[in-house]
Amino acid sequence: MTAGVAPSRIRWAILALLFFSTVLNYIDRQTLSILATTVQADLGMSDTDYAGVVQLFLIAYTIAYLGVGWVTDKLGPKLALAGFVAWWSIANMVTGLVNSVGQLGAARFALGLGEAGNYVAAPKTVSERFPAHERGFAVGVYTAGAMVGATIAPPLIGWLALVHGWRAAFFVTGALGFVWIAAWLLVHRKAPKVVVPESEVAEPKWPLRRILSDRAVWGLALARTLTDPVWYFYLFWFPKYLIDARGMTLLGVAATAWLVYVAADIGSIFGGGASGRLVKRGMRAPDARIRMMGVAACLAPIGALIAMQPAIPLTYVLAACVALAHMTFLVNLTTLAVDIFPQRQVGAIFGLIAAGSGVGGKLSDDPGRR
Repeated sequence: MTAGVAPSRIRWAILALLFFSTVLNYIDRQTLSILATTVQADLGMSDTDYAGVVQLFLIAYTIAYLGVGWVTDKLGPKLALAGFVAWWSIANMVTGLVNSVGQLGAARFALGLGEAGNYVAAPKTVSERFPAHERGFAVGVYTAGAMVGATIAPPLIGWLALVHGWRAAFFVTGALGFVWIAAWLLVHRKAPKVVVPESEVAEPKWPLRRILSDRAVWGLALARTLTDPVWYFYLFWFPKYLIDARGMTLLGVAATAWLVYVAADIGSIFGGGASGRLVKRGMRAPDARIRMMGVAACLAPIGALIAMQPAIPLTYVLAACVALAHMTFLVNLTTLAVDIFPQRQVGAIFGLIAAGSGVGGKLSDDPGRR
C-alpha cells in the first residue's frame, strides 16, 4: 500500500458510500423543486416567494462553503461528513412541518448549510484514499450520485406526494440519511488510518495569505461562479419550467425529467474516466483535467436553443447535452483541485473554490430582478 492510498476493497466501499451520500443530497435538494407548484398552492406562495426561498438555500450554501472545508480538515472527512448528513437530513424532515413561507425559507437555509459539506468532504476523501490515475474516475462516480439522485427524485417524490401528500415526501427522504450514517461509520471501522504522503510532510501548510493570493484558487472559483448557475436552472427551475411554461403535468415531468440527469451521469463517469485514461497514457494530471474541461465548454452552449421552445423531445435532448457537458466540466475541475493542492488542506481550499458556485447562483437567480 502506498502512502495515502487505502486497500482496494476498502476504498471502493468508501467510494460507494460517497456515491450514496450524494444521491441523498440531491434527492433532498430536488424535493422542493419537484413539488414547487404544489407547495406554492398550499402555502399561498408566489413565484417571487419561491425564488426567495431558493435564494436563501444558495446564500446558506455559499456561506457554508467558507467553513465546512476547515471543519473537514480539522475533524477528518469521516466525522465531518457524518455530521453534515445528519444536519441536512434533519433540515429536510423539518421542511415537511412548515406552514408559512418564512418557515420554509428557514428550513431550506438550514438545508443549504449542511448540504455544502458533502462536496468538500468527498474530494478530501478521494485525495486521501485514491492515487492520481484513479481520482478522476472516483470523483466522477460520486458526482454521478447527484444525477442518480436527481433521476430518482422526480418519480420517487412525485409518487410519495401523490399517494401520501407532499409533507410525507420530505419526511421519508430525510430519514434515509440516518441509514447512510450508520453504514458510513461501520465501513470506516475497517479502514486503515490515512497516511499523509511523505512529499507533503516536509512541506509547510499554506498560510491563509498564500491561499487567498493563489491564482489557481481564484481561477477555479471563477469557473464555478460562471458555470454552475447554468446547472442551477436545471435543478431548481427546469421541472417548474416544463409544467408552467410548456404545459406538462407533474406526472409527466416525474416520468421523463430523469432523462436529463442520466445524461449528466454519463458525463460524470466517462468525463472523469477519460481524464484518468489520459493520465495513464503519460499526460500530466492537471493537463488531462483541463483538456476535458475544454471539450465540455465547447458543447455546453447548445443549451441556449431551449429558449426557442422547440418540441418537448428536442428540449430534453438539448438539456441532456448541457447536463453531460456540465458534469464533465465539474468532475474534472474538482479533480484538478485535488491534484494541485496539498492533501492536508484540500478541504479548506476546495471550500473556497466551491463558494464560487453559490455566488454564481445568487447573482443569476436574484428575485429582485424578476
